Amino acid sequence: MGRIFSIAVLWGLAAGLILPLWAGDAPRKKVFPMDEKISAPDAEWRKKLTPEQFCVMREKATERPFKNAYWNNHDTGEYLCGACGLKLFRSDEKFDSGTGWPSFWKPAKDDHVEEKPDTELGMTRTEVLCSRCGAHLGHVFDDGPKPTGLRYCINSASLKFNKKAN
Repeated sequence: MGRIFSIAVLWGLAAGLILPLWAGDAPRKKVFPMDEKISAPDAEWRKKLTPEQFCVMREKATERPFKNAYWNNHDTGEYLCGACGLKLFRSDEKFDSGTGWPSFWKPAKDDHVEEKPDTELGMTRTEVLCSRCGAHLGHVFDDGPKPTGLRYCINSASLKFNKKAN
């Protein structure tokens, strides 16, 4: 009985590994649904992110104004989280705030960003985070243009830009 059971288990394993390959359904890398939260230790984020991205997104640093990738970007497209790829902002809602950082008057979807109080540096601000992976993006202020009156002041290092094809 034990030997028959072992042979059946081996055949089952072989079928589970070989048949998907034969059928063209090779095992794939796990893809996270966009609404699934991602949590990883700092060691994993350090492997995935550049040193600047890690410093901004995981340690809540701020990049220099006017010396970043997207503050003066006027191309049409979408801005994704640089850590997990969640769509955060669109070029249609981007505006020139004169601050030296990319600024938006609203996120692509309200539930794609989280806001929380930030009292570091002796001031009260509202921090903006990616709702999927918790990456620090920047801050939101109430001195933006209509219709929202908001200015999402976002670090370019927290973003990846997908340019819209013509």
